[in-house]
Amino acid sequence: MRILIYLIVFSTFSSAIAIAQQKAPLKKLHPAVSSADPKMNQFISNLMSKMTVDEKIGQLNLLTGGEIITGTAGNSDLENKVKRGDVGGFFSLTSPARVRKAQEMAVNHTRLKIPLIFGLDVIHGYKTTFPIPLGMSATWDMPLIQKTARIAAEEASADGINWTFSPMVDISRDPRWGRFSEGSGEDPFLGSEIAKAMVIGYQGDDLAKINTLMACVKHFALYGAGEAGRDYNTVDMSKVRMYNEYLPPYKAAIDAGAGSVMTSFNEIDGIPATANKWLVTDLLRNDWNFKGLVVTDYTGINEMVDHGFGDLNQVSALSLKAGVDMDMVGEGFLMTLKNSLNKGLVSIEDINRACRFILEAKYKLGLFEDPFKYCNEERSKTKIFTAENRKVAREAATKSFVLLKNSNNLLPLKKSDKIALIGPLADSKVNMPGTWSVSTDLSQAISIRKGLEDALVDKSKLIYALGSNLLEDPEYQDRATMFGRVIPRDNRPEAIIIKEAVDAAMKADVVVAALGESSEMSGESSSRTDIKIPEIQRRLLEALLATGKPVVLLVFNGRPLDLTWESKNVPSILNVWFGGSETGHAIADVLFGDVNPSGKLSATFPQNIGQIPIFYNHKNTGRPLADGEWFKKFRSNYLDVSNEPLYPFGYGLSYTSFDISAPVLSSKIMKTSGNIQISVSVKNTGSMNGEEVVQLYIRDMVGSITRPVRELKAFQKISLKAGESKQVIFNLTENDLKFYNSNLDFVAEPGDFKIFVGNSSAHVKEADFKLL
Repeated sequence: MRILIYLIVFSTFSSAIAIAQQKAPLKKLHPAVSSADPKMNQFISNLMSKMTVDEKIGQLNLLTGGEIITGTAGNSDLENKVKRGDVGGFFSLTSPARVRKAQEMAVNHTRLKIPLIFGLDVIHGYKTTFPIPLGMSATWDMPLIQKTARIAAEEASADGINWTFSPMVDISRDPRWGRFSEGSGEDPFLGSEIAKAMVIGYQGDDLAKINTLMACVKHFALYGAGEAGRDYNTVDMSKVRMYNEYLPPYKAAIDAGAGSVMTSFNEIDGIPATANKWLVTDLLRNDWNFKGLVVTDYTGINEMVDHGFGDLNQVSALSLKAGVDMDMVGEGFLMTLKNSLNKGLVSIEDINRACRFILEAKYKLGLFEDPFKYCNEERSKTKIFTAENRKVAREAATKSFVLLKNSNNLLPLKKSDKIALIGPLADSKVNMPGTWSVSTDLSQAISIRKGLEDALVDKSKLIYALGSNLLEDPEYQDRATMFGRVIPRDNRPEAIIIKEAVDAAMKADVVVAALGESSEMSGESSSRTDIKIPEIQRRLLEALLATGKPVVLLVFNGRPLDLTWESKNVPSILNVWFGGSETGHAIADVLFGDVNPSGKLSATFPQNIGQIPIFYNHKNTGRPLADGEWFKKFRSNYLDVSNEPLYPFGYGLSYTSFDISAPVLSSKIMKTSGNIQISVSVKNTGSMNGEEVVQLYIRDMVGSITRPVRELKAFQKISLKAGESKQVIFNLTENDLKFYNSNLDFVAEPGDFKIFVGNSSAHVKEADFKLL
């Protein structure tokens, strides 16, 4: 959905033996009612028996709420539509008073008094903003991720919202794509665990409770695989790849009880997702038994006209018959379905189905029982942006940061050091929350400069300089700092701006350079063909390194970047993504060692853009390189760089060191329907307390279809004091070995397997077993 719409609207509204928790990390969601609930079914059936065709079609219409919130006289077009029964719900309409006003129109001025549903893109927090989803995935901490979603639900529901268009679970392997920032990276297993955690966090154990939100899984499906990394672009892949690599997180979210699903903009097998009956009905509803609401993305129906799929009448009818229930903003359903019904292009059963799913969603949320349950002004005053919530945001940010390099243990810094803080992102609080933080109060965000000043008793020990503009091209910088994320330009000659930074560095003991992307250089419609740190910033970094002062590079990014030059030349690199409301404080916590970084990459960082797509769980070729080889003629390799990534999936350093023993298996044989246990000993061999993510991968050595060289199947994040050891035990079952074969049967095939355990996909120790 278009972030611009939302922002326009808002401008006017955390033992000796630790069993692998990811096997069953979170309790199963129990919705308030199931779709088979007799009481609900009877209620909905009775209601629908009274509804006219026009009233049913009106329920299928989801609009933005801009005009209603202005407080003007009650005769706006939107208000009239509500009173006519032409609106089923709104998004981007917040605050108890505004929601109450709209709800009163629906329940007091319509014939059947059907309440509205209110949605919002609560993506990584509401007013309290957590790290961008890609950053949250780097925590590898499922309880923490669930907790952040729970807080987001608590806050948003207190402000009138009962539906969030989250989680975004699209797998992506192309960092040119801007919305990489909004997902959980490249891996289906990790992505599935995060999807479950977020759904349960939003919906809780009872969807009818006042502090829950109905989750909406998006974008269904395959949106992260757009060609050329360009947003909204075509997707084309085999069903085998689809089922094994891209669909698992969506299904995990459905299995966790997600109440709704949003279709994607892309096409699948030549048919746009929003009109794809195989996708929405055959797969989602019939195979996966989904009983919730399906909504389009913003104007998704209308956009099928440009796909070359017909006029508005045709694409609206096709979308409804495919199984879509609610039309977001485009009003294609509202304007065409009655005529299509009369012409036989759709049936009354199609309209009834869609209407029922929407009414059921409202029933499950308790809106028929109390339409104003989310309009409590007191909750709005006491539950939003609390000190407790900001504390969790600060913790989440520290856990999301990934230490990529730390030569000579430059980090952590001493608070007695004089620090030169330099860079276009060093004093930009408005960029810290990151993209898709549409409800955050940018004025409340903590910049790095503020965070370091608060951490230093003697503020004179901090010297600040801009150092460079964000981008050399002013027009590009304007595009990269939209929606209030402006970084003021310094129009003096570049040499003068750099000289000020060098002078500051010369007065300091250490330089902290805050460089990279602005928040809006990633996100929707923010694809990039160059994924390096902008050249103007690179020239600043070269000048700072030339001073001979030790340099710590803070990398801001919403995607994997090409950091090859920086990795070779900068002594210490901390990837900080965009950390949310408390970014500045969290960075200070990690820079000064109050928190030991524990983040691990959820996506592979390439050596250069020419390696894309690059991901750890790739297939082998018939001409692979031998271990340790860099180049060999007539093998699958490049002339100019090795096949290896710059930083592999699962990678992340610490201020301490860990030793993970070789895996010990309880048996070398796993029988059908059986299991084996894999144990390793993990020791903190350094001098500082820390956390490590122990990762378990497998390889199916021979399959009826080719299998990946490595697949994540379990992980556990553990805390160890300096010198402490723990045993970690993973339980691997036959189900963990299953995959979709060429017939799309979900099977585990007998044969040889390898187990790999380590602290990244590339740093592992292995063992073997056989499935009989």
